[in-house]
Amino acid sequence: MDAAAWTEVGELFAAAELVGPDGELVARGAAAVQALYEQGTHLYDGSPRTRHVTANPIIDVTGGRATARSSYVVFQGLPGAPIHPIITGRYRDEFVRDGDRWQFARRQFFVDHVGDLSAHLTYPI
Repeated sequence: MDAAAWTEVGELFAAAELVGPDGELVARGAAAVQALYEQGTHLYDGSPRTRHVTANPIIDVTGGRATARSSYVVFQGLPGAPIHPIITGRYRDEFVRDGDRWQFARRQFFVDHVGDLSAHLTYPI
């Protein structure tokens, strides 16, 4: 995300669905996830000028399935402006094992605090 590598972000969630806090589907599969980020993010010389920091993961593994809960904060630094947090929240992730590889099955987003997202996202939160 922070590198604006939209194809790779899509591939990361190729077998997954992204859902909002109410469980409503936001995007499913590589092409839809790629389009969501590509069309929904402002770029500055090819970069969103953000840093997503994910912290405090709690991971539970049962056989070939796993869940993770974590918190996130997104910082943005634009030319002529100080680096500042623009949003915080939580992720609830589900993973499945495919052979010897783990992959995302679902990511649910929760927003706790919203700052000024006007220079980051093209849509309202």
